[in-house]
Amino acid sequence: MTSETLCVSRTIEAARDAVFGVLADPARHPDIDGTGWLRGSTDQPITEAGKVFGMAMYHDNHPDKHYEMANLVTVFDAPATIAWEPGQYGPDGELGRGGWVWRYDLRPVDESRTEVTLTYDWSAVPPSLREHIPFPPFPIDHLEQSLANLARLATSG
Repeated sequence: MTSETLCVSRTIEAARDAVFGVLADPARHPDIDGTGWLRGSTDQPITEAGKVFGMAMYHDNHPDKHYEMANLVTVFDAPATIAWEPGQYGPDGELGRGGWVWRYDLRPVDESRTEVTLTYDWSAVPPSLREHIPFPPFPIDHLEQSLANLARLATSG
């Protein structure tokens, strides 16, 4: 862990393909989320880098409380790595990104167990955004809870 990265790992009692399948389905992300901010997505499973998937969000400190994020998939290497950079569409229709990244790296321990490393990296967040949002916006236990939730989902089918 550096001053601008949180990183946690956990071995999950599920095959790597099963774990990756959960991560690649935006509709399952609210169930993975350790913060309780994600509310839902109707997007289809992710199949490639460059795809943007939407996520309904809620946060008490957000000016609108309810808001939408558009997540640009930056890495899609099934079933080893998936990463995305959250952002929002501006009034011009352009996707602006915040500079933080969610990344999951999956390493098979054996045929039925997978080591998952979750990294939250905010090193590219611009100073103008840091004036309004403290980083990280949550403690590391939210990432640990996310991996616990992922383990539950991946092992329940």
